[in-house]
Amino acid sequence: MQKPAFIPRPLVRANQWTILLFTVASWFITPWLLLVPLVFNLSGLLFNFNPIMKIGRRFLKKKPTDYIPEDVTQQKFNSCIAITCLALGLIGFTTGISVLGWIFTIMVALASGIAILGFCIGCFLFFQISQIRYRLKNKTA
Repeated sequence: MQKPAFIPRPLVRANQWTILLFTVASWFITPWLLLVPLVFNLSGLLFNFNPIMKIGRRFLKKKPTDYIPEDVTQQKFNSCIAITCLALGLIGFTTGISVLGWIFTIMVALASGIAILGFCIGCFLFFQISQIRYRLKNKTA
C-alpha cells in the first residue's frame, strides 16, 4: 500500500506567511510584490517545486514525517485559489482597476491569515465540494 502524499505543516505555514506578508507589503510598496507568492505557488502547482517549501525544508528540526501532515491535494486546491486571487489582484492594481486589486488581495490576505490561526477556508471549500460530488454521485447510482 502506497503511503499518501503529504506536506509537513511547518512548510505549509511558511508558505501561508509568505503569501500574507508579500500581499500586505504590496499594499504599501508595489503591487509587483504579488509576483513572489504568485510565481512560487504557480511553480509548486505546475512543477511540484515551491521555493519557500524547498528552502523551509532545510530548517525542519525533525524528520518530515514527525510533523502534522497536510494533504497535497488540498494544498494544491488552496494554491489554485491563492494563485487566482493573487493574479486578479495584480491585474487589478496594474491596469488601474484598483477595486479589483483590493478585493482579491484582501481576500487572499484574510484567507492566509485565518489559515495561520488554524482554520483553512480552502480546506473547508474543498470538503464541501467533495461532499456535493459524493451526494451527486450516489444520487445517480
